[in-house]
Amino acid sequence: MTMFALPLGVLLAPAEASAQADEAIHPVRGFLPDLKFTLEGAGGKTYTQDDFKGKTVLMFFGYASCPDICPTTMAQLAHVMEGLGDDASKVRIIFVSVDPHRDTPELLQAYVDAFDSNAIGLTGTEKQVADVARRYRVAYQIEKPNPNSPDTYEVAHSRGVYFFDAKGRARLLAADTESVEALTASVRKVLQ
Repeated sequence: MTMFALPLGVLLAPAEASAQADEAIHPVRGFLPDLKFTLEGAGGKTYTQDDFKGKTVLMFFGYASCPDICPTTMAQLAHVMEGLGDDASKVRIIFVSVDPHRDTPELLQAYVDAFDSNAIGLTGTEKQVADVARRYRVAYQIEKPNPNSPDTYEVAHSRGVYFFDAKGRARLLAADTESVEALTASVRKVLQ
């Protein structure tokens, strides 16, 4: 599966891009928009950014049948939540599917529940998903399905965990798979 990396220069001004190049988790305040979306969750519930007011949000884009990046990242985020102890109640993981054709809200919620019971799996129409992905500069591509097997196809997507503070402001981006320790420290920084 081909993965797309987020171009750091898109997120940071040129001078800051070189200064931040060696850091694993990048500050994005002022470079990415604040938390805003309308997506579907399990049970027919529509979620917006307002449902997460007062919570630090870790948003990750992927899909439930992803063979590698998504389960690895979700497992790391689950370990982060464990490591936060009592502060975990102030944090929510939002997993946004870029594969709305296969990922129903119920399937997504079952997927994220396998990692963390406080995580929320969200999807929507093709347009809703594309709008949210575009807002946060997430690249993804769905392979054209084979007519004989319409549910068998590859999905390529950029990876990264977006950190939003309790007021919904974009704060950090872990642009690659980072250590649990680095992610936990970054969440603690956002919680302060």
